[in-house]
Amino acid sequence: MTTQATRTFGSFAPAMVTPFTEDGALDVESAVRLARKLVDDGCDAILLSGTTGESPTTHQPEKNELTAAVVEAVGREVFVFCGAGSNDTAHAVRIAQGAQEHGAHGLLVVTPYYNRPSQEGVQAHVRAIADAVDLPIMLYDIPGRTGLALSDETIDLLAHHPRIHALKDATGNVAQGGERLRRTGLEWYSGDDALNLDFLEAGGSGSVSVVGHVAAPYYRRMTDAFDRGDLEEARDIVRQVQPLVDAIMGGGQGAVMAKWAVYLQGTIASPTVRLPLVAPHDEEIDRLSTAMKALGLL
Repeated sequence: MTTQATRTFGSFAPAMVTPFTEDGALDVESAVRLARKLVDDGCDAILLSGTTGESPTTHQPEKNELTAAVVEAVGREVFVFCGAGSNDTAHAVRIAQGAQEHGAHGLLVVTPYYNRPSQEGVQAHVRAIADAVDLPIMLYDIPGRTGLALSDETIDLLAHHPRIHALKDATGNVAQGGERLRRTGLEWYSGDDALNLDFLEAGGSGSVSVVGHVAAPYYRRMTDAFDRGDLEEARDIVRQVQPLVDAIMGGGQGAVMAKWAVYLQGTIASPTVRLPLVAPHDEEIDRLSTAMKALGLL
């Protein structure tokens, strides 16, 4: 039996896509149906309005409507948290407050992107958001997208804030993550599906997943196997799922491919994405379909 980490944000959370109608409007009915399916498949948390949820191209009234609908549908069963990301601190604060007002249980706060502030600026940005709400916060370190990594000093300082509980790590550096979690006491979540088990073995709490849109039953079994100390089963599940990870994350855009995956399953009505995202090529869809069929997911 492994020693289970603290899990404020659950053990397995899909970063849920935001469904749109064919003409690009928010499709709340499909969103609720998808959230319900994810819970039924074993997810114990759901992230809304993250990057995979096309947060850069959804507006705050849409984010609020999505939050309210999903919390109403599944919020009594699972932890629902929302992205509050912007490179404009005032805007990020408004997003965070809107999420809280519409029932969110927690927030995900990414480092400001493009304008590349100093580490002191990052600290001030995060504190401004954390001080404006009463919700637990998960930091998000994904320098490959933001161009700005969290430093050890920044993580150490922010870990003292009473509302900052966790960090989603998409740096690809498991050893660094393990050291940081041991030093700070923060809950640590994998932000890379290929490394979900590696982070658990390093002391992490769980994962925030893209592939979990369709592989949730497998990841639920993997996490449960790890928790009871059956590493052989957990590793076998990782091997089974790897072709699907490659199909969703290996070549195409994760948000696009995840949306197509749940569309192929019939869970959402349309795979429409908003520009600048575009539909995948036929060969990418074929590869995805093949990987899903091999796992009995289609």
